[in-house]
Amino acid sequence: MNKIYNFSAGPSMIPTDVLIQYKKEFYNWKNLGVSIIEISHRSFEFTKMINECEENLRFLMNIPSNYHVLFFSGGARAQFSAIPMNLIKSNEYADYICSGYWSQAAFLEAKKYCLPKKINIVKINNNIKDVLPSLKWKLNKKSSYIHYCPNETLEGIEIKEEPNFSNKIIIGDFSSTILSRCIDINKYGLIYASAQKNISTAGITLVIIRKDLVKDQKSLVPSFLNYKVAVDNQSMFNTPATFSWYLASLVFKWLIKKGGIKKIEKENEKKAKLLYEKIDDTDFYYNNISKKYRSFMNISFYLKDEKLNEVFLKEAFSHGLYALKGHYIVGGMRASIYNAMPIKGIQKLISFMTYFEKKYR
Repeated sequence: MNKIYNFSAGPSMIPTDVLIQYKKEFYNWKNLGVSIIEISHRSFEFTKMINECEENLRFLMNIPSNYHVLFFSGGARAQFSAIPMNLIKSNEYADYICSGYWSQAAFLEAKKYCLPKKINIVKINNNIKDVLPSLKWKLNKKSSYIHYCPNETLEGIEIKEEPNFSNKIIIGDFSSTILSRCIDINKYGLIYASAQKNISTAGITLVIIRKDLVKDQKSLVPSFLNYKVAVDNQSMFNTPATFSWYLASLVFKWLIKKGGIKKIEKENEKKAKLLYEKIDDTDFYYNNISKKYRSFMNISFYLKDEKLNEVFLKEAFSHGLYALKGHYIVGGMRASIYNAMPIKGIQKLISFMTYFEKKYR
C-alpha cells in the first residue's frame, strides 16, 4: 500500500506510534476488559490517567506551580467567549492583535462581552505580507489584557517573538503551534489551544491560566465556561471528552520519549526549512509571507499558474500526499506539518513538487 502523508490543518495527523498504541488498547484498556471510550471519567483508572497527563504536560512545557492546567470540552472558539467573560467586565477594554483569520474571529466574539480594540499588525509590501513587531503595536493604555494568535493556520503567518508587556496580561491562542516550540509560560496570563493539531483529536481545549486570574464570576458566565468552576471540579464539571483526553496523554508521553519540545522544535525547523527552500528555489511556486514570519506549522504556497491547482491536488493525492488544498478564503496550497509529520513526508512532497514542475512547466 502506498504510504499516505496527511497534511491536513486539523483535525490532523496523529503520531503513528500513538495510533498503534491506541489500537492495541482500544478493546481492553488497562486490562479492564472494556474500551477507554466506555469507562467512567470518575473511575480510579481514568483519574490516574488524567493526573499523569497533567504531570507530563507540566514537565514538557515547564509549567510553574502558580498556573492551573484545565481541559475544556469543545474547541478554541468557546474560549473566544470565555476569556472576556471570565477576566473583565462589559465596560472594560482589551487589545486584540489581528494577524489573520483566527485572531479576527476572537476579536469579533469579544465585542459581545467587552470593549476590544482591534490592532491590525499585517502590512503588505510588494505583495509580501509582513508583520509589525510587538514594540510597534499601538496598544490601549486602558486595556486589561492583550490577546494574540502566535500562528495563523489559514495564512501561514507565525509570530515567533513572545510579547513582553510587564503591565499587561498576555493571552495567546496557541491552537496550531503549542508543543511545537519552546515558550516561556511565565510571560502569559493565559494560553489556550484546541486539541486537534498537536495535542489529540478534536473534542477538548487546553487552558493554562495563572492562578491569580481565576476568581468567582458573576452568574451570567455559563458554568461550563467558568474558570473557577473548572478548577473546583478538576475540569470535570460536565462529562469530558474522555477519548480525546486519553489520546492527549499518549501524545505527551510520545513527545517525552522523543526528547521533549527542544528536540521537536529542531525537527520542525528542519522540516519547514526544507520545504521553504523548495518553494523559493523556483518561480513555479511562491510564498507571500515575509521570511521572518513564515509559519513552521502551516506552510502556504501558490502555483504561478493557478489553472494547475486542481491538477496538482489530484496528482498529489495519487502520489500519497493528502489534504494539500489551501483554505477557501486564501486559496492556493497549504502543507500543515505538525509534530507528527515525519521528515520523510516533507521529502516526498518536495520530490512530487519537483516532478510536477518538470511535467507542467
